[in-house]
Formats: sequence, C-alpha cells, structure tokens
Amino acid sequence: MSAHDIRSAKRPDPDQPMVDIADYVIDYRIDSGEAYDTARYMLLDSLATAMMAMKFPECVKHLGPLVPGANLPGGARVPGTRHELDPAQAAFAIGTQIRWLDFNDTWLAAEWGHPSDNLGSILAVADWLGRKAEREGGKSLTVRDVLAYAIKAHEIQGCYALKNSFNRVGLDHVILVRLASTAVITHMLGGDKERIVTAISHSWIDNGALRTYRHAPNTGPRKSWAAGDACRRAVIHAINAVYRGVVGYPSALSAKTWGFYDVAFKGNAFEFERPFGSYVMENVLFKISFPAEFHAQTAVECAMKLHGEVAGRLDEIEKVAIETQEAGCRIIDKTGPLANYADRDHCIQYMVAVPLIFGRLTADDYNDDVAADPRIDALRDTMSVVENPRFTKDYVDPDKRYIGNSVQVFFKDGSRTEKVSIDYPAGHRKRRAEGIPLLLKKFEAAMRGHLPVGKVEAILAATRDSAGLDAMPIQQFMGLFTL
Repeated sequence: MSAHDIRSAKRPDPDQPMVDIADYVIDYRIDSGEAYDTARYMLLDSLATAMMAMKFPECVKHLGPLVPGANLPGGARVPGTRHELDPAQAAFAIGTQIRWLDFNDTWLAAEWGHPSDNLGSILAVADWLGRKAEREGGKSLTVRDVLAYAIKAHEIQGCYALKNSFNRVGLDHVILVRLASTAVITHMLGGDKERIVTAISHSWIDNGALRTYRHAPNTGPRKSWAAGDACRRAVIHAINAVYRGVVGYPSALSAKTWGFYDVAFKGNAFEFERPFGSYVMENVLFKISFPAEFHAQTAVECAMKLHGEVAGRLDEIEKVAIETQEAGCRIIDKTGPLANYADRDHCIQYMVAVPLIFGRLTADDYNDDVAADPRIDALRDTMSVVENPRFTKDYVDPDKRYIGNSVQVFFKDGSRTEKVSIDYPAGHRKRRAEGIPLLLKKFEAAMRGHLPVGKVEAILAATRDSAGLDAMPIQQFMGLFTL
C-alpha cells in the first residue's frame, strides 16, 4: 500500500456495513407474527435461565454493583435480586445471569453464539428508561417494544454469523453481542443513524475478546460472564454516542493497517448471505431439554435413548462411537482431565457419558461431586468422536440448520446397540410444536425454584396473556421478577 493511503487525513464516508445496521435499526418495520411470537418465548426462556443461575454462588457474586455501595436507587433492576444499578452494570449482571448455565438460545453458522445474550443490555436499559419515564411523566417502552429490539439484535448478530467466522481468527462470538447491543441500545436512548454509526464504530475499534477461556487447556468460567461484559460495553458505547456526543470513526473496519479488517480479520471484508429482516428470530434454536453446548444437544438426546440398554452393562462397554458436525469436533471434542464446570459443559464425551450412566443431564451434573464418579471418565476413555460429513452439510444448509449427532455403543462380547441418530433437537424450528410446551414448563419450574409463590403466580398470569403482556410497560414487567 502507498504511504498516501496511510497518511491521508481526509475523513472517508462511513463503512457500508455500519450504515446498513443503522438503516435497519431505524427504518425496518417488523411485520412477522412468527418473529414476535418466538421473541416472546425467547424472553421467557432467557428469564428462566437467569433464575436457574441464581442457585450458583459463582454467578450470584457477579450480580451487584461494581464496587460495594455503588447502587442506584431507581436504576435498572436485576431479576431475582434486590439490586438497582446503573444501566451498564445492570446489563452486565443480567447478561451474566442469562448466559451462566449455557442454557439460553443459540445460533449456529460460520460463527456460533447466543443472540438472547443481548437481552442483558436491552432489559437493563429499557427498565432504567421506563422507571425514569415514570418519574418524569414520560412514555415508557412496552414489552412489545422490547421484543422488537430483541428481534433486531438477534438479526444483526445472526446475519453476521452466517458467513463470517470470528472463531477462526481466535475471537470470541461475544464481539457480535457487543455490536448488536450497541446498535439497538443507541436507538433506545434516542440516537439517530449518525449516532448509531458512531457507537458501532467504537464497538469495532474495541476489537474482540480472545476465545482462550472457551478451549482446553484454559477453559474457565469467564465464558459465562463474557456476554455480560459485552452487554456492559455496548451500553457504555451507546451512552457515549448519545449523551456525550463522542466522535465516530467512519473507516473503523476498512482503514488500511489500522482498521478491524486488517488488524483482526486477515484483511477480509465481511460477507453476507441475506439482508436484515426477521430470519434469525424465526429460526433461533432453543435449549430446552439439556443445559449443554448446543452442538451436543442431539448427542445427549441420543444417549438418553440408549440409557436403559446401556446403564446395566457399563463394565462391558468396549467403545462408544460418536459422530458429530465439524464444528462439534472442533469445539467440544475433549480428552483428558476436566478442570471445572466450564470444562465439562463444553466436552461432548462428558455430556454423553452422564446420560448413558444416569439417564439425565442437568446443570448440577457438571459440578465436582458428580464429576468425581469414576464411571464418567472411564466411559469417556472408551469414546471416539468423528465428523459425519452429512451432519456438517446439513448444519450449514440455510434451509435446514440441523445440528446432527449419532451415538452407538459397542460391547466386549461383540454385540452393539443400534446407531441412534438425531438431526435436530427439540429447540429447533421444525420441532416448535413439541418444544414450546417444554419451554413453558422450563420457565414455570425456574420461577418456582427461586421466586416467592405470590410472585410466581403473578408472573404466570401475566405471561399467559400475550396481548396484555405485549402492552405492559417494561418497568412493570421487570418489577414482577424483583425480590
């Protein structure tokens, strides 16, 4: 490149991908009833995972103010707690709750991720704005308004993930949580297209967190609060853009040498499969049956089907053959000692061994006391994990988005089980009729597991009435979940 390319001080036009996001957030009208219905279930599912996470002290310790005493009476509330915080710290707390157990929704493509992570920032800012409006006689956002912002955040994160693999350059998928949340939060705060472009230019200049904490030999619990961290940063960028008028950086992506493409993406520009709409929310994958990394969801289901045949013959097993997608091989095929909860819930061998032995897989099954059962590691030692090319092909097919796995058990006497194969789990769009009742059971059980009976009954009454729920001011809705 020429010296002129680097040294020219002429301010360029904003990079088109940033403009496209701003245009979508401001101008696009969501007219998909399916997207709104799915978003409503997504909201309930995410709050279910948040309440389930409250049983884990390692999660709860992250949920208060950044430093003791830094509370904000009248601020954003954290579900299942008494905390009232500034919206940035509340975004961190809610995002951490939702993500802690790896049990919220999922999106799988060239990049992976969990679009409902964005609710951390959306709910925090919406509640803060709603309570402020109540005090000042203004108009509050409704639950339906929040669903619309969630649909757009899902779409931004998911459409970027379809063709752009951040994991292949070592960056964690929460970079897209920060991007999507920054865009919609800027609009929620009153920002126009220029302010949205400014805010997301700062998001890209942040670069991204490394995936180090998701992979052996460094897997650890930061992966459970990384999305919360992205939500917090998004709120800060939006506030800076709208309230402080910070300067934007129009070629944050494309600037030679110093832009995101050259620094972090091997000089490549982003690719896109489709324009922004409501595709991602309509096709999002719910984690309903098991708190397991999504590439293993159907593997766990296969193992559950084999439990009755295998559990009484554990000492006779010679080999357990697992077939998965290429992404599953790359992310969760893990041998050797597993150091902690986070290590175990990203190990396909562990996630298959537990249901084969016990006929279940719950969040508690990743704890040290369960992992100490010697039968688990003994069974893991018999396992092989290989890619099935058909599973990989169906995984990337935009009309399928399958997440196939198969499990077969071979015994020392030469006998074997059938090869159980499942292409897509209960949380897939093709199994919505089966999955939504399970999701609602998950929601009710999670509420009853943490909140007082009176609160639970009020929540269930409110959420059974879709029209009434949509019209509810968001601060009233959030108040249902506070202690």
